[in-house]
Amino acid sequence: MTNSKQRILVAGGGGFIGGHLAAHLLRQGHAVVAADIKPFASWYQLHECAENFSVNLEEKDACLKAVEGCDAVYNLACNMGGMGFITNNKALCMLSVLINTHLLMAARECGVSEYFYSSSACVYPDYRQEEANLTALKESDAYPAMPESGYGWEKLFSERLCKHYEEDFGMRVRVVRFHNVYGPHGTWDGGREKAPAALCRKIIEAQANGTGEIEIWGDGEQTRSFMYIDDCIIGIEKLMRSSYSDPLNLGRSELVSINQLADLVQEIAGIEVRRRHNLHAPQGVRGRNSDNTLIKQVLEWEPEINLRTGLEKTYWWIKEQYGRRQHGEHIVQ
Repeated sequence: MTNSKQRILVAGGGGFIGGHLAAHLLRQGHAVVAADIKPFASWYQLHECAENFSVNLEEKDACLKAVEGCDAVYNLACNMGGMGFITNNKALCMLSVLINTHLLMAARECGVSEYFYSSSACVYPDYRQEEANLTALKESDAYPAMPESGYGWEKLFSERLCKHYEEDFGMRVRVVRFHNVYGPHGTWDGGREKAPAALCRKIIEAQANGTGEIEIWGDGEQTRSFMYIDDCIIGIEKLMRSSYSDPLNLGRSELVSINQLADLVQEIAGIEVRRRHNLHAPQGVRGRNSDNTLIKQVLEWEPEINLRTGLEKTYWWIKEQYGRRQHGEHIVQ
């Protein structure tokens, strides 16, 4: 993101983060090309003033079509979701390597000078995340490598490919490792949603159907950090304007357990629910948190929006969407 106006491809523009990023770039006056495999009716945000493509970016020809004439590429496209989805769809998640590979090839062929890749905290080894009260993960902890099976391996490989494109071909590449991004205009039902949205929906449903009960995967003592979408977009912008080119954590360092997350949503909703713990459901690693030492050094900033503030906005947005769906409206969820 330079001060001059650019033509920018947002790959995954129909998704959660991609939709917010496209909106931000449009507000800045850039020409935006948004591409996503989903049909337009399933995009979380469809911006009429962008050039929109519903294409499969696993195919090189589709990447060439989307990249043509662009100055920069922001790759947020991949098969992903919450813990249930990535646990049960390892091969599908790994096929996203085709998207990043073909986008890099297309970017080089089309003379694109700037490339952004969205990686994940799932690249960090399981052996560093076996305790709920863990030491926060710093960027160098990714090696020796043992990332999350499927999704994590794809992300780590794609990080390396981006780095080698920078080294071999002079492309200006930036990589962030997202730590659990949440907020409005994202997935909140259907199996791909992450913990904040899932708990918001479950508590809304428990109130609506009168059961007063929700299911929590595991014992609820597993820990995570969660970053609100506005901080995510600010972090991307700051990194793209920086000279730092190695992978960088982008997440809050506010560690909470899933039970504490449920407590917060209950307080926001103004109700109490019973909790049924499913110890056989996918739980992922025992603990994961972002060490923000490096981001504070290189960007002189770290994500600032606290969990309660972000959850309040997310909860009331999901409650509105749930109500609209109950009244028969078509809602992207």
